[in-house]
Amino acid sequence: MGASTVSDNGPADADEVILGVDTHRDAHVAAVISLTGKTVAVQGFAATALGYRQLLQWAARLGVVRRAGVEGSGSYGAALSRYLLSQGIDVIEVPGPGRSARRRRSKSDQGDAQAAARSVLSGRASSRVKAGNGPVEIARMYNVARNSAVKACRQATNQIKAVLVTAEPALREELAGLSRRALIHACIRLSDGDTGGDPVLRATRFTVRTLAERIEQLTVQARELERRLAELIERHYPELLATAGVGPHSAAVLLITMGDNPERLRSEASFAALCGASPVEYSSGSRCHRRLNRGGDRQANAALHRIVLTRLRWDPRTQAYYERRVAEGKTRREVIRCLKRYVAREVFRLVVRPVPVRPQV
Repeated sequence: MGASTVSDNGPADADEVILGVDTHRDAHVAAVISLTGKTVAVQGFAATALGYRQLLQWAARLGVVRRAGVEGSGSYGAALSRYLLSQGIDVIEVPGPGRSARRRRSKSDQGDAQAAARSVLSGRASSRVKAGNGPVEIARMYNVARNSAVKACRQATNQIKAVLVTAEPALREELAGLSRRALIHACIRLSDGDTGGDPVLRATRFTVRTLAERIEQLTVQARELERRLAELIERHYPELLATAGVGPHSAAVLLITMGDNPERLRSEASFAALCGASPVEYSSGSRCHRRLNRGGDRQANAALHRIVLTRLRWDPRTQAYYERRVAEGKTRREVIRCLKRYVAREVFRLVVRPVPVRPQV
């Protein structure tokens, strides 16, 4: 890759240094700085297994590497982060510079790599990366495929309804009044009709049948992925599924937010903040108020919301709490915010002390 840039007064090999990496699809740029913030070296490496080894060997020759800041550890830097973790390096997720910082200074890969290292040194970046090497990473893979299948099913269903809006009245009346499932089955049974008939009608019948067959295939895939997801979570986190209102999908989303190394989260309060379920002070004058947190992982927040709504419908303890807080003057939104915070605390305490994995029969 590019030539290395080394300062004249680099630290001795025994000195601790900080590694910072700006990641890209095909190549990463690494920077090493001393504990005083002085740049020791900057070097580019290929984003390959060999490149990762060369990067760490190069950094180790410049000093003792115990901490590394990686920008984009959830995307282009995911594989590098896993490799560094396997080598005993404490890897920190480095957020990219904000818009104001980009306006104040120029942008370069070398500068971003040095900024990543300095963020770790200053403590601005302190969140450890997800390990991505256990059952939670498997759940993430299943969940990605399941979500795309469900989304494609919904899209194909809407396309069938849109096509039928402009279809011939006879076909529209034939399929009118059916439930979603009955509509799909009826569309699958459609034939093209007579070859000498209306070519537009034949094309319409073929189109809705093709879309219905696609929905059926995607539904089978989604169910298989949901089954695998449920089995995975039941094996590794059985107490989580035994909790009121927590289903396989919601459990998977919350586990994915935590990662395979939930100990990277400092406390259950930090997990609640990560899920956007921590209270945000919103007071002024004599008015003391807390509002919903609009930050954090919105999918995790939605999972907490689903759990709370399920408990409000079926869990007597949650229903009693809701009635008590409403009687105290809380609005429904405020009570749900409080309940989401409690669910986040409960889930965190179950996951950070997981039940031992049962042996396979």
